[in-house]
Amino acid sequence: MNEYSGKKAVVAGGTHGMGLAVVKTLLDGGAEVLLTGRNEKNIETARAEVASPAAHVVRSDATSMADIHALGDLVEEKLGRIDFVFVNIGLAKLEPFDQVTEASYDQSFDTNTKGAFFTTQRLTPLIRDGGSIVFTTSIADEGGTDTLTVYSGAKAAVRAFAKGIAHALLPRNIRVNVVSPGFIDTPTMGIAGLTDDDRDSFREMGDMATPMKRHGTVEEVAAAVLFLAFDATFTTGARLTIDGGIGQGIPAAQ
Repeated sequence: MNEYSGKKAVVAGGTHGMGLAVVKTLLDGGAEVLLTGRNEKNIETARAEVASPAAHVVRSDATSMADIHALGDLVEEKLGRIDFVFVNIGLAKLEPFDQVTEASYDQSFDTNTKGAFFTTQRLTPLIRDGGSIVFTTSIADEGGTDTLTVYSGAKAAVRAFAKGIAHALLPRNIRVNVVSPGFIDTPTMGIAGLTDDDRDSFREMGDMATPMKRHGTVEEVAAAVLFLAFDATFTTGARLTIDGGIGQGIPAAQ
């Protein structure tokens, strides 16, 4: 299948989980992809999993303005003009409201918000007119819980960014949209620093809370991302939830 033949894409945060699923689908469809990550173990694993001349695995720290600037230079060198950017940059930690520190607050906003914004700003001049951008937020971008207060605020800011950037890029017909996942089956379950027991408990809680009574798969998220990227040609500034109904007010199945 060559659905994406001739397409060039950047996946920021593409070395594991949802980002890697998008990368693999693009590569399987004939695209050329530059993917980034910060964790060296994840980078090496991704290099092994997507070993292909069409895949460029790059270490890049979204909290570093120097890395973001260098990423733009590298994308231009490796790919030239691009068709799609997936901004899958994020960090979530369970931290009760009354235990948030300035350092943990800054870490969350530097990664989730500042990193996402300036990565997009740096890469936008390289996107072909008629291309697209998709951000990952979370169903926590509206509402939230005590332990995800800062993360929710950071992701809500990204959702707002997407609308503003969508307006800014209308003259170039570049569409900008958001996917907001719920509980997705990823290596970290979306939360940094959990023990194996914590992840098991978090998984069980997510399954109970989700109306469809299961976690989503990374492939289901990838399908939604690529729908917005290439098929939703009359959609911009939108938010698509991939959450098994949890954010839609649907009662959980009995």
